[in-house]
Amino acid sequence: MSLKETIETEYKNALKAKDKSKISTYRLILSSIKDLDISNRSGPNKKETDDDDIKKLIKKMVKQRAESIEIYKKKNRTDLLEVEQNEHAILTGYLPKQLDEEETKKICGEIISKLGASSIKDMGKVMGELKKLHSDEIDFAKAGPLIKELLNT
Repeated sequence: MSLKETIETEYKNALKAKDKSKISTYRLILSSIKDLDISNRSGPNKKETDDDDIKKLIKKMVKQRAESIEIYKKKNRTDLLEVEQNEHAILTGYLPKQLDEEETKKICGEIISKLGASSIKDMGKVMGELKKLHSDEIDFAKAGPLIKELLNT
């Protein structure tokens, strides 16, 4: 079953359960997927929306929620914070599990030694290889500083 079908099934289950927070989150996801479908069908590069496209979309939505959560914590808006945290939890459920900092550091170290990277100038090569091999598992916002640290030592 595709990711879109899974989300649609979960949406139907939320409707049956009358869970308002899940219903609104799934509607948000499905409308974003529909927008993505439309943009993929129009323009010069016509293509079908696949699971990878949907994962990228969900990653973007997760990042937006994480930023909002930080802002709401700073502004002490617990009412809005709870809504964003619920949406964040639902969205992250559709993404592969992210590796923790220790595992990320280990993988970065392996790639650096494999490529023979020695200075900060090689960071682009290391990031490229990391994206090619572990694009779904690693948070690149955290990987960048780790790679800099490893290349500077």
